[in-house]
Amino acid sequence: MDSTDIANLQGYASFFMTVFLVIMLYGYIIYLYRSEKKGERDYEKYGRIALDDEIDSTPVEDKPASQRYKDEEK
Repeated sequence: MDSTDIANLQGYASFFMTVFLVIMLYGYIIYLYRSEKKGERDYEKYGRIALDDEIDSTPVEDKPASQRYKDEEK
């Protein structure tokens, strides 16, 4: 293999990796949108964590962690 073959291979690999990552990103966005529409999670509440970060702030979820894990196992 000479250097032009390697350069072409790197170009194709970077192009296909970019396409793959874009497809994965859009798939993840669609997953988040669908799960929010179904009412499984409200991701906007989690987005406000960084803005409302006081010790006396209300929790994002009312259930304690131990109770959430018990509910998920059922």
